[in-house]
Amino acid sequence: MRVVLVSPYDLDVPGGVQSHVAHLAAELRRGGDEVRIVAPGGRDRGGRVAVGGSVRIPFNDSVAPIALDPRAVRRTREAISSFAPDVVHVHEPAVPLVALTASLGTDVPTVGTYHAWSERDRAYRSARPALRRVARRLDVRVAVSQAACEYHSRALGLSERDFRIIPNAVDVERFASASPIPGHAPPTLLFVGRLERRKGLEQLLRALLLLKPDRPDVRVLVVGEGPERDRCQAMIPARLRSDVVFLGRVDADDLPRFYRSADLFVSPALGGESFGIVLLEAMAAGTPVVASDIPGYRSVLRHELHGRLVPPGDPRALADAIATLLDNPALREAMGREAQVAARDYDWAAVTARLRSLYGQIAG
Repeated sequence: MRVVLVSPYDLDVPGGVQSHVAHLAAELRRGGDEVRIVAPGGRDRGGRVAVGGSVRIPFNDSVAPIALDPRAVRRTREAISSFAPDVVHVHEPAVPLVALTASLGTDVPTVGTYHAWSERDRAYRSARPALRRVARRLDVRVAVSQAACEYHSRALGLSERDFRIIPNAVDVERFASASPIPGHAPPTLLFVGRLERRKGLEQLLRALLLLKPDRPDVRVLVVGEGPERDRCQAMIPARLRSDVVFLGRVDADDLPRFYRSADLFVSPALGGESFGIVLLEAMAAGTPVVASDIPGYRSVLRHELHGRLVPPGDPRALADAIATLLDNPALREAMGREAQVAARDYDWAAVTARLRSLYGQIAG
């Protein structure tokens, strides 16, 4: 099958949707499909057609690298039509200009996957008539979680039955079989994510200050970069700075080893998460999780089975949950085993099989 995958976001900029598109393309090719990726970017490479540079637009308490040059419309249409695909799969169909063009500008059977979730949908509602027409042009609408399904159906004025839920995915074996990194002695907490306010690193650092008097040996590894790094580093008292290691971006091949080296993975996001791929990566590695009790995370993690969910923005509750699990190695081990079992349902092979079946239905 010939498949075009469309990303609205520049693939040269790290992000969850960009990573999902790249992994899906690799998995489809592994199964024998011919795949072209169409996305913003500076140059073509590796089966990707770049349709022009991106600009960074604030969105959902983050930054979206999207194409706004009108020439991207023509380039997107040409990149799709010249490949003569059987199916076009657009990610975030309503995002201009690349995804929006792909959703409206072709007669090829089209799947649209909605990734985002937010507590606010005022802007979405203001454009509801136009964006609902976009959604109805799609042959199939997919949401990555129940939270995303509820958000987009409500904002668009559609029924939840108008969406199918097919989750994001993870390479379970890569995380499960990774070797821990030598020298990281317990108790170690791991944070992975872009260092922006909504990811909640500040909450973890405040929880660390509450934990330190009774657990002086606890330490935190921080993987990721972003605008909050300097502010968060300045929060840490000088006497504790050696116990919080900012690693920046790490190589994709090394990331599973950090999950395997941690006693707990902590994700205290304040909101804006539709799914929680970092939770799934930790679960695949067998690392129990302490995370915020927000809709996207509840789509992945079962409280008290795979870890613990705590109220967002509450460092005391976060510290208490971390302390309870650090003090109970047997419970952590049991949670890690259950988490690995649950992660298998999200393996790339299983998720890609569902999407390939969907492609076959609409192309046929």
